[in-house]
Amino acid sequence: MSTGLSTSGSLTGNALEGTTIQKRGNIATLKTQSSNLVALDTYGNEFKAPDYSIKDILLAIPTHCYERRLTTSFYYVFRDILLLVTVGYIGNTFIPLLPSVYLRFAAWGVYTYIQGLILTGIWVLAHECGHQAFSDYGLVNDTVGWILHSYLLVPYFSWKYSHGKHHKATGHITRDMVFVPKTKEKFLKARHASRLEEIAGDAPLYTLMDLLTQQLGGWIMYLWTNVTAGQGYGFWSHSHFNPTAPIFETRDYWYIVLSDLGIAIQLFVLYNWYQYFGGFNLFVNWFLPYIFTNHWLVFITFLQHTGPEMAHYDAKEWNFARGAAATIDREFGFVGEYLFHDIIETHVLHHYCSRIPFYNAREASEAIKKVMGTHYMHSDENMWVSLWKSGRWCQYVDGDNGLLMYRNTNNLGMGTKNTKD
Repeated sequence: MSTGLSTSGSLTGNALEGTTIQKRGNIATLKTQSSNLVALDTYGNEFKAPDYSIKDILLAIPTHCYERRLTTSFYYVFRDILLLVTVGYIGNTFIPLLPSVYLRFAAWGVYTYIQGLILTGIWVLAHECGHQAFSDYGLVNDTVGWILHSYLLVPYFSWKYSHGKHHKATGHITRDMVFVPKTKEKFLKARHASRLEEIAGDAPLYTLMDLLTQQLGGWIMYLWTNVTAGQGYGFWSHSHFNPTAPIFETRDYWYIVLSDLGIAIQLFVLYNWYQYFGGFNLFVNWFLPYIFTNHWLVFITFLQHTGPEMAHYDAKEWNFARGAAATIDREFGFVGEYLFHDIIETHVLHHYCSRIPFYNAREASEAIKKVMGTHYMHSDENMWVSLWKSGRWCQYVDGDNGLLMYRNTNNLGMGTKNTKD
């Protein structure tokens, strides 16, 4: 199914599934419940919630940006696989020849880091498949996505369905599925319940430990427990591997089973890898790059949806247009553009129209900026600085008019004005 303006299909990828601009009617022109909704962000600057419509955004995007080219998409898949294999051949051929154990240790570290970057790009291409942005053919999209994601132990359909719900409710304080912040009440309750947090929660060392835990284990915990989602979490009961988990619909059951089958096949592949090539070979060629990939996924996603200038909404003030604007584009240099396929640099556009392929996203992003105006969020701050700042400044959200902004107990920005109880 094509996503061009002249044909039927999904123009937002989630919010307006199965509609066209001509058929959207009231769906596309929905306005926010309250106009001129204003609050102060964590820095103390005025934040005004968007009041434009989805129709305004979609009409600004050139028609050709919606075109998905199968050959182009496969080019990037084969390019990334070739790059992965080439770096693998060079590393496994020459690193063992280095004369010093310290040189070999350092070289393997660099090698696994690079392979992690490449695998993250492959993960992003599977993400394109999950959004049906890879091609016009659903079977091709799901087959490619299932294979690529299964290699990285990602349950393809399970993630596809939960991630789709994230796109349909981005910025919603209870319905969103990714990095939903605690409200002030929940944050203070959790802090009072933990002796360690009550004593050390404001310390930079505690923030560092929290970020390290998030970066190293956050993705695995999300898959197993649905942690950071607004719809409840729990080991297995809300797991992405559980076909009966409440995060899925009944009709999804056998697709979740198929996702689990992909994981089982990959575990069998890894077992045989270990049997034939040994533990060290598996460790440096798959496991450590896999850990790096998981880190990058959390790093990217957290910073796309968390920052002192970013908003969330309660049910009465949320709508799709506002939620999609509650994201931010950041800059990650060569890696972001050429290895991560612009998933960092064009994320705002991706939330407005997730079926636009990444190779058309920069042009489409420029187009929607003209509609979004000051509501478009972008930062060229070093992302490692942003990670630390978000960890320190963004502990919970608060607000009395349905517009919820980040606050903290660390005496940073507006934080102290909201933690007197």
